[in-house]
Amino acid sequence: MKSEFDALVERLLAGSIFLQQAVEILERKMIEGALKTSEGNQCAASKQLGIHRNTLQRKMLEYGLGNGRTRPGRKPAIRETRARRKKAVVA
Repeated sequence: MKSEFDALVERLLAGSIFLQQAVEILERKMIEGALKTSEGNQCAASKQLGIHRNTLQRKMLEYGLGNGRTRPGRKPAIRETRARRKKAVVA
């Protein structure tokens, strides 16, 4: 595996791929692979990658992989707009 990785690094350097581009390619492919093996389960994919689920979601948005979330966020609490009744003071 190490020799294959070393050969890949040599190919990237020979192809004038900058470090940032190589990192993005590697991250994207690893995230895609982890999501595929976990059947889209982001929690399982993040554990497989060794990153937090929120980091996975952020990177998914960054690389355009899905929407980064599978369910919508919480709805804001509805505030009561009418005046509240004062409690009667019992003497």
